[in-house]
Order: sequence, then C-alpha cells, then structure tokens
Amino acid sequence: MTTQYWLVKSEPETYSWHDFLRDGRTDWTGVRNYAARLNLNAMQRGDRVLFYESVTTKAVIGTAEVSRTAFPDTTADEPGWVAVELKARTALPQPVTLAQIKTIPELREMALLKLSRLSVQPVTRAEFERILALGGAR
Repeated sequence: MTTQYWLVKSEPETYSWHDFLRDGRTDWTGVRNYAARLNLNAMQRGDRVLFYESVTTKAVIGTAEVSRTAFPDTTADEPGWVAVELKARTALPQPVTLAQIKTIPELREMALLKLSRLSVQPVTRAEFERILALGGAR
C-alpha cells in the first residue's frame, strides 16, 4: 500500500512534543470530530505524520509514524470513536511556524490553512517534504 501523509494537532498543555518524545509511542485518543475520525480510520501502518503544536506554539515541530491502525478509543463515552497508535520519529531542527507556512505558495492549499480546526488532516507528499525541508530535516 502507498504511504499516506498526515498532520495531527495537539495542545502543548495537554500533550506536547516533549511528552511524545518521552513516551516514544502514544495512542492518539480524544478526537471527537467526524471528519477527523474518517482520517484516523484511513491511516495505515507506516504512514508518515507531522506533529503540530497548536495554541501557543503554532508550529510543526516533529514527525511520527502510524504504528497501529484504528481501534476503539477507550476514552470515548460513546461507541464509534477511534484512536491510532503513533510512534515518535524525529524533531525538526527548526520548528515550521504557521506564519511561515502561510507565506509559501505551494502550501496555500493545505488543510491546516483551509480547515484550521481539524485536528487530524491529510497532507500531500509534496507538502510533507516541503515542511521537512523548511524545518531543516533531510
């Protein structure tokens, strides 16, 4: 199967990149948006993920990989919600801020800019690679 690319958002006060690095892996729980749930269900093992800290940081600061596909979210009060397991990969040498992303013509169609409240969103391979390059990753 072809690798897909995603962006997940987290509030650093709730679960930061540093928390993720410390843990190494995490179940991506607590998503309660129907569009985001569809995206979680579409994730496959090995898919690449950009980790975006929202609220105060407003930047992509690392990468992750899907290590387990969708399973029931044990934090949900109602059935039907799902989680995936993510494995931390690498911190970007330089965070890529939302302000930076807005200035790059080839990133203007990103869901991050069009659907700003969506917490789990697809990105294209070109968008993923451009953000890695902006962040100084190889």
